[in-house]
Amino acid sequence: MKIRIDRFLCHMGIGSRSEIKKFLKTCRVKVNGKLLKSSNTQVDTEKDEILFDDEIVIYKEFTYLMLNKPKDYISATFDVKLPTVLDLLEFPYSNMELFPVGRLDIDTTGFLILTNDGKFSYNVTNPKKKVNKKYFVTLRDELTKEQKEKIENGIYFEKEDFTTENAKVEELSKKEIYLTISEGKFHQVKRMFEYVGNEVLELKRVSIGNLDLDEELELGDYREITNNEIEEIFR
Repeated sequence: MKIRIDRFLCHMGIGSRSEIKKFLKTCRVKVNGKLLKSSNTQVDTEKDEILFDDEIVIYKEFTYLMLNKPKDYISATFDVKLPTVLDLLEFPYSNMELFPVGRLDIDTTGFLILTNDGKFSYNVTNPKKKVNKKYFVTLRDELTKEQKEKIENGIYFEKEDFTTENAKVEELSKKEIYLTISEGKFHQVKRMFEYVGNEVLELKRVSIGNLDLDEELELGDYREITNNEIEEIFR
């Protein structure tokens, strides 16, 4: 694909259009071994070798990051008062105009995807697509048989006129479970357990679709998701 060098570098998070012009003028960009100074020069994303500060920049139409979200960050692109998950990103990802796929509450940790692919985000978050989300849940009280049955069979929220899809509960201990759901309504997991008379103390998302959170990622860390892992989400 042919594209202007300034659009290419801007898309890959190297900087804004105005910053790219400055980088070109100060001899920080090379194409096929030659310095490039014109911002409207066309480059071939498949054939040309493009370097910024002598580091190869490879074009990707979309970027997908797996983030292990810590507490006290909101799942948004901007907020006046609170830090967002985008504040955790470093260059060049911090310049790529990424956004969170769905949301995790401010006090919820775990697997959150950041991307610039709107269609992908829609397919992951649309309940009709049935992409499961699995959570590790720590409860205040021991989970009773009746509570488990209500959670698994669906709960009706009168205010929204909404009934949750059948969920899957895997008991790990008396107060710790895995919960798998296919929707992502506001505070849904917490509200489900509140409805049955229990309370969520800790909540961590551990998988999306068939892709698990990388155990090597510390809270606040992230890495790119591979093409094979993208397929695994929808498998």
